[in-house]
Amino acid sequence: MINEPFIPRTITVHLGAPDSNAENVTVNFQDYIKNVASSEIYPTWPESALRANIYAITTFALNRIYTEFYRSKGYNFDITNSTQYDQSFVKGRDIFSNISRIVDELFNDYVVKQGTISPYFTQYCSGKGVNCKGLKQWGTVDLANRGYVPYDILKYYYGNVNIKRNAPVRANIPSYPGRALRVGDRGEDVRTIQRELNRIAANYPAIPTVPVDLGVYDAATERAVRAFQRIFNLTQDGIVGKNTWYRLKNIYNSVKGLSELYSEGITYSEAQRRFSKVLQEGSRGTEVRSLQYYLNFIAFFNDALQEIDADGVYGPDTKQAVTAFQRYYGLNPDGIVGRDTWNKIQSVYQSIINNLPREYQSYSSLLYPGYVLSPGSTGKVVEQIQTYLRVIGQNNSSVPVINVDGVYGNQTRNAVLAVQRLYGIEQTGIIGPLTWNAIVELYNGYRA
Repeated sequence: MINEPFIPRTITVHLGAPDSNAENVTVNFQDYIKNVASSEIYPTWPESALRANIYAITTFALNRIYTEFYRSKGYNFDITNSTQYDQSFVKGRDIFSNISRIVDELFNDYVVKQGTISPYFTQYCSGKGVNCKGLKQWGTVDLANRGYVPYDILKYYYGNVNIKRNAPVRANIPSYPGRALRVGDRGEDVRTIQRELNRIAANYPAIPTVPVDLGVYDAATERAVRAFQRIFNLTQDGIVGKNTWYRLKNIYNSVKGLSELYSEGITYSEAQRRFSKVLQEGSRGTEVRSLQYYLNFIAFFNDALQEIDADGVYGPDTKQAVTAFQRYYGLNPDGIVGRDTWNKIQSVYQSIINNLPREYQSYSSLLYPGYVLSPGSTGKVVEQIQTYLRVIGQNNSSVPVINVDGVYGNQTRNAVLAVQRLYGIEQTGIIGPLTWNAIVELYNGYRA
């Protein structure tokens, strides 16, 4: 996933070449850097040389994690201990005290190319018997003895780079969202694949570009995904499951050169999120109102849960409702809506929609279907919402009267925008749960 880099709490190391039948070990990230540095450089070197090398070692490892270099290729580890591919890690080795001290000070600082935030591919080699285009470890000793400070050493080898300091530390969670993305989904994961598709399309013009501002998996995104799948020999279903997700990431990393010295890097604007990563106490806005809608709907059919005010504010009542949901469905009851909780909420909602009790089945066409409708959408559900919009337009002059044809075109979008203006909903022209409910509420008022 494209996002702002972090320092992982742990890193999983394969003790051999990538395809070897070797052990994987998961170790604390700081301990890993200490081990590699103690294996590759000498504690007697000048401190400026030690620091420059530790910056390079740390950033190289972060680059492997940030790009999911191995995981995007189907491996179940982050890095190898083969110096042919990565860095030297010796399980159980002793650590030099001065190297340990420096790592403790620098472990959450890393090297970036100027104008970017992604960990730079800090390629390096010994410089004695083995040469490369990046940093020469023995060469750093000469530069340090000539008075170069660590930053100047890094610039000597890597050019226009900066040091990003005090990056946050958190668990290293794989980027795949845990469920397949398809038409009707919306959010940051969709924006991520759209950005990746658009950059890949610059190298593979048979892939059509798509708009990314709203993060809606629309018909255009499905076409782009199918084109990508066709070019790279994947099942052409237009759905981004785990295989397509990581193939996208792998090709994206390749065309941007994120694991090369010529890397384009990731800019801050590319990494910025439009949708919250998590919802928690203190959060506000449309996403919270949507969450409250889902919780209230589920609570209506589950007596163990309680309904709450859908006011768009994640206060104590919403936290309590989330905690109760998590406890009931076997999740960690922390009152925070992250990936797992959000996926479960949507799954439970969809299950209720698909298995409505008999007494509610006559109302099924009035209930939000569980996925976003947007320009390019077609089918029976579009026809239903157009029917509602047409009735509204015939009774409310601020909403245009539209045709009912089952195709979400400009007419339908304009009518949706009009309803969103009436209800003070963000004017996106797409139909999520809040807009759907606003349309149904208006429709019910006019047909009564």
